[in-house]
Amino acid sequence: MAREIKKVLVIKLSAMGDFILAFAAAKKIREAHPRARITLLTTPPFEALAKLCPYFNEVETDGRPEGLTQWLTLVGRLRQARYDRVYDLQTSSRSSMIFHGLQPFAPEWSGVALGCALPHRNSRRDRMHTLERHADQLKAAGIWPDAPTEPGSAPGPDVSWILRKMPAERPVAGGIQPRPYVLMAPGGSAHRPEKRWPVEAYGQLARNLYDAGFDIVIIGGPQESALARAIQKDVGKARDLTGRTDLARIAMLGAKAALVVGNDTGPVHLAAAAGPPTIVLFSKASDPILSAPRGHVAVLQADDLAEMPVAQVMQAARALTPFPGGRDA
Repeated sequence: MAREIKKVLVIKLSAMGDFILAFAAAKKIREAHPRARITLLTTPPFEALAKLCPYFNEVETDGRPEGLTQWLTLVGRLRQARYDRVYDLQTSSRSSMIFHGLQPFAPEWSGVALGCALPHRNSRRDRMHTLERHADQLKAAGIWPDAPTEPGSAPGPDVSWILRKMPAERPVAGGIQPRPYVLMAPGGSAHRPEKRWPVEAYGQLARNLYDAGFDIVIIGGPQESALARAIQKDVGKARDLTGRTDLARIAMLGAKAALVVGNDTGPVHLAAAAGPPTIVLFSKASDPILSAPRGHVAVLQADDLAEMPVAQVMQAARALTPFPGGRDA
């Protein structure tokens, strides 16, 4: 008789887009262990969202210890917790170090750490989309026997639990028949400027969409407020929500949007998971085959995003969502 698994640890540390995609695997882990107490080991930026999630009973945020003292504290706590199984969805050298730190009595471990009980040995894993890779890992662990692992076959994350827990809202003022809105995410990692479509292009796109009957709402971190102000020079009535949206609210805004447009960033992954038509822009700095969001999504890619014309993005917008009153621009 198989030993009952009562305590489970899931490890997912970063980055934001990958964290959002990992909710698909977390849902399967919860379904496989409905009565288990499941703890997520992550990092502080994801704590609030993870605590809303029905797949986890507890959330711990010290998954990236700094220095020997923090490292020993983390390993000591995990050893004392006596987990029956660990699903390492990070599968990095850092997370594998946790496995080795728990030796010689490490729990059943699903991941890539040398010597773990439930290894993911697929030689193609580094060339698989995150969703198929996680599905294949859970298949190897024995909890998802019919996991879809062919390219493009695994379902995206289900974030309907966010929508149920958050109040409905409209980010822009409207009358009896408010205008539909486009959610724009023009920012991204400060150290990866090559992953950003130029803000001037966003401004031109915003003007075209506004003239076609859409309101414009801009999201991002506080450091991206300058991008919002630049877009507002083209569309004075564009609403700037940079620095004022937590992750749950981004999902809500995405769910109500007529269209989402943004760079390959975590907020776009989260908004897309809520179901709206989404255009995500990739440069050669990242590979959509490995990490693009799934759903009602159009992926546009150029080696250099500065060379992507606004007309191409407008064409994708027309194909994805109805324009108000059938108008075009």
